[in-house]
Amino acid sequence: MLISGGAGFLGSYICHALALANDTLFERPCTVSCVDTLVTGSADRIAGLRSRPDFRFIDGSAVDFHGSGAEFIVHAASIASPVIYRRLPLETVEANVIGTWNVLRLAAQGCRSFLYLSSSEVYGDPDDAAIPTREDYVGRVSFTGPRACYDESKRLAETLCRLFFERHAVPVKVARPFNVYGPGLRLDDGRVIPDLIRQALAGGELVLHSDGTPTRSFCYVTDAIAAFFGLLACDADGEAFNVGAPHEVSMRELAEKLAALTGGRAVTSRPSEDSRYLTDSPRRRLPDITKIQRALDWLPLVSLDEGLSRTIRAYGVQA
Repeated sequence: MLISGGAGFLGSYICHALALANDTLFERPCTVSCVDTLVTGSADRIAGLRSRPDFRFIDGSAVDFHGSGAEFIVHAASIASPVIYRRLPLETVEANVIGTWNVLRLAAQGCRSFLYLSSSEVYGDPDDAAIPTREDYVGRVSFTGPRACYDESKRLAETLCRLFFERHAVPVKVARPFNVYGPGLRLDDGRVIPDLIRQALAGGELVLHSDGTPTRSFCYVTDAIAAFFGLLACDADGEAFNVGAPHEVSMRELAEKLAALTGGRAVTSRPSEDSRYLTDSPRRRLPDITKIQRALDWLPLVSLDEGLSRTIRAYGVQA
C-alpha cells in the first residue's frame, strides 16, 4: 500500500488503520509506504508507526515520487487548510494537479486499486435546488477567487483520474469527503471545528466570522475511513462518491454545541480581519449519499454530538 500524504490528517488515520489490521486481521501483513513532505502533515501523527517493520516513511513529494510496485494506492497528498492554501496557492495547485498526475502514472504500472481523496469543494457554492448534492452535480465554482487554487485544482485532479481510467484502465475510485473532523486536526488549520476548539482552549468566547446561518455537514473521521477502505476494495472503477453525514447544521448550531460541551462559553459573531474570509465560501453544504449507500451499504455511525465530544476530549478541553 502506498499512501501519499500519509502524515496528513486523513492519510495518517489510514496508516494507523492498516497497522491495526496487520496486528488483528490480515493473514499476510500489508507493507505500508507513507510518502509526505511534512509541509502540512505532522511527524507526530505517525511517530508510533516509524519503528514497525511493516511501515516505511518516505520524506518526499507526490509531485516527484518515483516508487513502483504498490498493489494499492491512496492519494491523499494535498494542502486542504484554507489558511495554508491561500498562503501557498501555487504549491496547492502543484500538489493537486502535478502530484495527482504523477501518482496516477505510478498506478498505471499495474496497481489493483487506486483511491483519490478529492473534496466536496469541487461543488463550489451549490444552488439550493442541488441540496442535498448528488455526484452528478457539475458545480458552481469561482475559478479566480481566493479559494480557486484549491477548488479548481481538485476539479482538474478528478478530470485526470477519469482520463487515466479511460485511457490506461487505472482502477480509480474518487471519494469526495464532506467536512471530515476528529482528533488530530491542526488547531491552526483554519477550519471551523479546530478553530472553535482552539478558542475554547484559550478560555474565551467562541467567535464566528459569519452571521452563523451558513450550513455544513460534518462527518467523524472513523466513519470516513471506513468508507475509504470500502471504496478501495470495491469494483466501481471510474466512479466518484460523496462521503459525509446526511445532516445539515448551521455554524451557530455547531458553535452552540461546542460551547455547551466546553463549559457554556458565549458564542458571538465578529467579522474576520481578513476581508476575503467569506469570499466564495458556500452558503450550504450537504451530501446526497444514496450512491455510496447502495454501493457499500455504508452509513456514518457517529453522531455529531458524540464526535464533537471525542474530539474536544482529545485536545484536553476542560468543560
